[in-house]
Amino acid sequence: MDFTFSFYAGRTRICVAPYREEELTLASTTIMIVEDEAGIRDLTSMYLDKKGYTVVTAENGRQALERLDEADPQLILLDIEMPEKNGFEVCQEIRRKRTIPIIFLSVRRSTLDKVKCFELGADDYLTKPFDFAELEARIQANLRRYQVQSSRDVNSLKYEELEINLDSYACTVKGERIMLTAKELELLIHLAKRPNQVWSQEQLYDHIWDLDGTGNLDTVKVHIGSLRRKLEHDPAKPKWIRTARGFGYFFAD
Repeated sequence: MDFTFSFYAGRTRICVAPYREEELTLASTTIMIVEDEAGIRDLTSMYLDKKGYTVVTAENGRQALERLDEADPQLILLDIEMPEKNGFEVCQEIRRKRTIPIIFLSVRRSTLDKVKCFELGADDYLTKPFDFAELEARIQANLRRYQVQSSRDVNSLKYEELEINLDSYACTVKGERIMLTAKELELLIHLAKRPNQVWSQEQLYDHIWDLDGTGNLDTVKVHIGSLRRKLEHDPAKPKWIRTARGFGYFFAD
């Protein structure tokens, strides 16, 4: 038997449920939990530790940044509302140094807050109250995505001054390194590998986020906009990532 946890209306429900032992290929991964509410932080840590992950915790944004290099996490669970440094500020600082999955966990449900998180470099967003089974599924999906990226064969995509190294997963424009989040990079590669093929927002969401795209299409728009701002000389008149009005997006070679 094992414990399963769920959050409901600010409270935690703990129930006993059968646990089927399965081999976790992602075990031993270090996850950092950045959460100022002790109850959520401790229960999340307990659950992930039971699943085989190595867990490091921080109770505020400043502490998370101080522990980042020593802990060397492969994924970060990040709250928004915290003392000293909020989640938005922490996400920005982490993105300047590292390319690892960042999943926001927050009570905020507005689309504007979610869009802001993705613009700052988040890979995923889960609202509280949440179920731990869904949290773990999202953790594993994001870790798999990064593992696949790091294990592919050595090659590159090059379109004039834009080059994507598929070994190191470095993206450069005119030789200058462009810092992209994992999902931005995956989206760019997906488009660039199939130049001039038009993809609907639903198709892109399903390919990149591994979930049913219904109701989550703003995520695609946010990442397309972010890629244009980072890669294009004039984002309003993109050279590479273009819109097929009424149909979707495509990469122009």
